[in-house]
Amino acid sequence: MSTLLMAFGLMLVIEGLLPFIAPRLWRDTFRRITEMADGQLRFVGLTSIIAGLALILVFS
Repeated sequence: MSTLLMAFGLMLVIEGLLPFIAPRLWRDTFRRITEMADGQLRFVGLTSIIAGLALILVFS
């Protein structure tokens, strides 16, 4: 359970970096994401899942 919480904490830190460092870029990127079609969002989500699983498999 502690590993899961550490992973969640790391995810929050990484996701918080862009809005902290470059808020205007983050806002523009977020706006573009909200304008994507459902299929495009699903593809981005699937790609992210596959990349995350690959990293977990490589480094575990």
